[in-house]
Amino acid sequence: MKKIIALIFCATTAGSVMATLPPLTPEAQEAKTLADAKTAYGAKVGAYQLCQSMNRVADRFKVAGTPAPAACTAPPPFVAPVTAAAAPAAPAAK
Repeated sequence: MKKIIALIFCATTAGSVMATLPPLTPEAQEAKTLADAKTAYGAKVGAYQLCQSMNRVADRFKVAGTPAPAACTAPPPFVAPVTAAAAPAAPAAK
């Protein structure tokens, strides 16, 4: 019973603390965007490597007359996302 009460207390306290966090600064937002892009790219690379390993296993146990496994497409090289602060502002037309 004490564990349940402690869990409920911690959950409500954590929820109220998260609700009062200030918005991210521009630098922190850029860092978050870069981290999200790196995570997404890592997922693409992981899917490519999984496809390659599945094809190797399929080739090893392939029965004569069955079609070859689908070809894997390699992800393009990682490109950091362009942020509004990093892009130079165009001069205003007069």
